Amino acid sequence: MLFHSPGRVLFVAAGLTFLPAVAFAQSSTYTAVVVDSKQPATVAPADVVLDLDGHATPLQSFAPLAPEDTQVALLIDDGLRTSVGRQFTDIQSFLTGLKPGVEVMLGYMQNGRVLTVQPFTTNHADAAQKLRLPFGTPGLSASPYICLSDFSKSWPRESEGYGRPAASPTHKTRVVLMITNGVDPYNGSVSPLNQNSPYVDNATNDAQRAGISVYSIYYTDAGIRGGAAAFSGQSYLSEISEGTGGLALNDLRGPLPSIAPFFNQFLGALDHTYVASFSAPERKDLASMRFKTKEHGVKLRAATQIKLTGGEPTQ
Repeated sequence: MLFHSPGRVLFVAAGLTFLPAVAFAQSSTYTAVVVDSKQPATVAPADVVLDLDGHATPLQSFAPLAPEDTQVALLIDDGLRTSVGRQFTDIQSFLTGLKPGVEVMLGYMQNGRVLTVQPFTTNHADAAQKLRLPFGTPGLSASPYICLSDFSKSWPRESEGYGRPAASPTHKTRVVLMITNGVDPYNGSVSPLNQNSPYVDNATNDAQRAGISVYSIYYTDAGIRGGAAAFSGQSYLSEISEGTGGLALNDLRGPLPSIAPFFNQFLGALDHTYVASFSAPERKDLASMRFKTKEHGVKLRAATQIKLTGGEPTQ
């Protein structure tokens, strides 16, 4: 919601009030930041601290994420059993319920890549119609993390408006939502003693470089069962979400009859997502990043590392 007052605009959402600093700079590095707070709070950009490689870095802007600047890629593991068809109503309701302006794509993870069945579109009803049953062969994705790495390196550019002349550059915030059991067959045993997967590490790194926040819905019925497999899959999904500023959505009590609550949690996170911009010299390696706020009871969630795109601060 927007409230106008002389000389400024106040953004109010879920009890949190933000006073945006300055307009986005053309040569900025952008990142998504999720605001978590159980109690109403007022946070100004001046109260947000960005720690970049151990150094305080001033923000150029800090503003709510607009629907038209959001891209959501829904990636479904093609190795899930066809029982996931019982969730089709919830998945279609999620797609059609996205806010107008949000670009969504639908793809299936198989054989180490993502097969796109619906490129990015703002026609959410069309995207919902492209939903199909997964093939249901256990391990067909090869590894959801190899699929994610490949997808991150080649994020689709055929989004709506791409290539059209624009009055000013538009930053699109990239978000992935995976539905998978999270097991990495290529890493061998699912034993708790074998949880250091190079494929998970690579996927996290590649998503960070591409500026992608990775969310996941843990879906257990993928033909690879057992307590060790469940622990392994959920552990990997948590690891990649923490590294990219997303969330691993699951219920430790076991599978739910409906995954609608997880979609609601995801949409709530989008509603509390803000875009921060800052200027820092471009470099090849990733920079460590941490956001903090002086406001009591408010936490800021973002990727732990970022690819700096360079540029000087605007006046």
